[in-house]
Amino acid sequence: MATKNRLFATIAFVSLLAYLVPASTTAADAVDERMTILLTIFLKHDQTKSLGEINKHLEKTGFWKKFPPAGTEVVSWYVMMGIGQVVTLKVPPEKLRDVNLAIEENAWGAFKTEFYATYDFKPIWESTYKK
Repeated sequence: MATKNRLFATIAFVSLLAYLVPASTTAADAVDERMTILLTIFLKHDQTKSLGEINKHLEKTGFWKKFPPAGTEVVSWYVMMGIGQVVTLKVPPEKLRDVNLAIEENAWGAFKTEFYATYDFKPIWESTYKK
């Protein structure tokens, strides 16, 4: 039940953040930042499987073709040794369901997942705290 409550709270927070992310994009085909939120997704490797088994599952489900879904933009994608992968996306609120379905339908079985609403603190840190 705590997981459902956390999911609902995250969705509400994500919806609120959609109006708070400032615009600064210049690429014509980039996601409009004024109407997006940042969403960080932890793709934790299922450590009961080998890397080959994980990759086979991702290939079988079409993960690499379906994630990230159209209309979203990858901000960063890191591999964290011993954990898995951490992806941050720019997501228009109306695409949040598409992101969730892409993960549920294609990544589960290879990864355990966690989702976090995110914002870029670096500019605030640089202008306020960095000396």
